[in-house]
Amino acid sequence: MKVFSTTGRKQETYQVEMNYSLLWECALGIAAITNERLLDSLDQPMSYWKNVRTNLSRNLQAQLDYVEANNTWKALLQLLHQQDFASLDVFTEYINKLTERELIYQCIPFISESHQPIREQAAARSREAIEQLKEATKDNPFFPTYISFICQVDSQQLKQHLITVMSGWYEAVIEPDREKLTSILQTDVSIKEKMRQKMNPEEFVEWATGGIRYTPEPSVHKVLLIPQYIYRPWNITADIEGTKVYYYPVSNESISPSDKYMPSNFLVLRHKALGDEVRLRMVKLLFEQSRTLQDITEKLEMGKSTIHHHLKILRSAQLVGIEDGKYVLKRSAITSLAKELEQYIQQ
Repeated sequence: MKVFSTTGRKQETYQVEMNYSLLWECALGIAAITNERLLDSLDQPMSYWKNVRTNLSRNLQAQLDYVEANNTWKALLQLLHQQDFASLDVFTEYINKLTERELIYQCIPFISESHQPIREQAAARSREAIEQLKEATKDNPFFPTYISFICQVDSQQLKQHLITVMSGWYEAVIEPDREKLTSILQTDVSIKEKMRQKMNPEEFVEWATGGIRYTPEPSVHKVLLIPQYIYRPWNITADIEGTKVYYYPVSNESISPSDKYMPSNFLVLRHKALGDEVRLRMVKLLFEQSRTLQDITEKLEMGKSTIHHHLKILRSAQLVGIEDGKYVLKRSAITSLAKELEQYIQQ
């Protein structure tokens, strides 16, 4: 595991740290295979995921069903943020030693500084505090039900599940490709370190994530960048106390460092995303103004599921985002396409 940090402008920005580990890759793999709605947009083809599922033990498949039903992949990520774990054994030992209250508290998502006392009370299984957290996270698609589950589940049952699913996935999926995955993650951090020295923190975060512009917030002092291979091309975001987390997709250069003809994964994604009549029409609609899913559906006279599929592709390519419940075109990503292509060709 390797960590580096940098400090930007005084009082105006945030620190940036990078941290890589096969344990992050393991937890994110569990998150990916249990998010069926996104599987068709990931770099790995559907045949890969079906093959993985088929070859897993029945017990592990049952554990993954439990993950899908209760979003316990979130608990794994929450726990991995508690300290740097040198190995799976150390992580397992850590989980086993947690008290019931510690386990629940650490698995509950961080919401804000003001909600920390309520989080403590919810960890003690206070019904009132649990309901307050559910109300505070009602706009999140799964937080309320996840919080309710975490605060009510038997702690020993949860521990056994987390250890079993993490250990099972690591042995079945991570261990066979351990050297390859370690090399990819190490290479990506090394590449990012070189570029980091040439940019201020905000520029660096935008470049590393393929287009996410994160402006400083008063309560956030650090941005943690965690490279991941399994969830490409998506960025996954999370909040922990005082920190914004991005699990970002490793670059193509990190996967094939000796191939000078390998284009950036986001360059490929963006051109693929724009190489479709429906998606080009969507881009033009969003160039005119931000629109809701219903607006786009009515304009293009197509089913919502079809529209949502195309928007998912545009979002994974960082061409479209969501703000205040509406889809928004990331104009800078569109206008920079020609420059990115020129840079690739001339490098």
